Amino acid sequence: MAEYRIILITGNIHKKIEVEKILSEYENTFIVDIEPNIKKVEIQDDDISKIARNAIAEIAKILKPRKNTYVVLEDDGLYIDALGGFPGPYSEYVYRTIGLDGILKLMKNIQNREATFRAALGVYTPSGSIEVVQGICRGYIAESKRGSEGFGYDPIFIPEGYDKTFAELGIEEKCKISHRARAFRKLADLIISGVLK
Repeated sequence: MAEYRIILITGNIHKKIEVEKILSEYENTFIVDIEPNIKKVEIQDDDISKIARNAIAEIAKILKPRKNTYVVLEDDGLYIDALGGFPGPYSEYVYRTIGLDGILKLMKNIQNREATFRAALGVYTPSGSIEVVQGICRGYIAESKRGSEGFGYDPIFIPEGYDKTFAELGIEEKCKISHRARAFRKLADLIISGVLK
């Protein structure tokens, strides 16, 4: 059985736990580690794919490719239809500044609550190439914060086809349907099939 290593450029242990959960369904072994000490260089752009590609390209300058090792940096964003896609690529900053209460205040009395969670994975492959893999999850913004599991925007995002937020669904269910799950499954399939070497 093949064994692959994924190094996540993050200090967020919650992301590591989710990625391990997502990749545990594969017979091929994925070992997931985090690297919190490499600083992410983030350009200002409305396209998270460009942000992820640029960030992983900068990281690639200081790392040597390693056999069966994929260095992965995730950039994600919550795009709210009624707010013209805001906060989008600025989701982390908005979360740190106005938080969930600020988003809910902006959405007060707005009927259209449709939103999309997007994830873009910047990937540095063992052969030294730079790739981007994406995943999306459509859904809605809740009227109030609900649930205690997960992190970030999980308490206010209801995925399409559900009536519970990510934070109410819990990690098991979230890891089946989230933007992150879809992106990492695509990545795993590309690695196992030999497309990404």
